Amino acid sequence: MHTTNYYNTFIEVAEDCPVEESEIPPLRKKKSAVRIQYELISEHPYRFTSDDVIFVVHAEKNDIPEEQRPNAREKFFSNGRACLRSSSLGKRYGWGTHHDADGTVAIYPMESAEYAEFANDEGLDHIKAMRSSRKD
Repeated sequence: MHTTNYYNTFIEVAEDCPVEESEIPPLRKKKSAVRIQYELISEHPYRFTSDDVIFVVHAEKNDIPEEQRPNAREKFFSNGRACLRSSSLGKRYGWGTHHDADGTVAIYPMESAEYAEFANDEGLDHIKAMRSSRKD
């Protein structure tokens, strides 16, 4: 089974992130994937792993009933999936994601003291969110 989980890792905002301060993804009639990610992680810091968040987005976007989710999750992760590095949280909206020793995740706004602490923590692995565009 494939996983998107990271451990003891800080995913920093993408180099080409267009905002100076983090923004909350907008709420639309039908929630976007990034809005679901934002709500899950911000309302429940260090409760969910990346796998949990990625699957809940898939399940909600595809209207998978609760009772079918365990089997659907196993099938979903039988193939590789995009991780939170590819999320618009870090690419577009300015949120860094910290993954602790258990693999659970919390988000921090790029302008916060906590973000700076994680970004300078040599005890963590550091990666950047994926760029939105290719370099010329």
